[in-house]
Amino acid sequence: MKKNWVKLNLFYIGQSAKKHQIFRAKQWNENLEKIFKQPVFNENYHKIGFIKDIFGPIDFPFISIKTLPNQPFTPDNKFFIKIS
Repeated sequence: MKKNWVKLNLFYIGQSAKKHQIFRAKQWNENLEKIFKQPVFNENYHKIGFIKDIFGPIDFPFISIKTLPNQPFTPDNKFFIKIS
């Protein structure tokens, strides 16, 4: 299967008590449900973490990203995932 890069359109909310980065989706459709537990990459296509959880309203859910240790995180970056 061929994997395609998809840019996530996210709004940064803040950091959770478990040190996960919480975002709100600005755009959402059913195809994006496949991103659960998938790796997240920055705009340089370096792996920065993975989708830990998706929760909240169906139209514009919250997305929790667990970042990798010793990996710099900037909420203003563009984030990408691969979906098949």
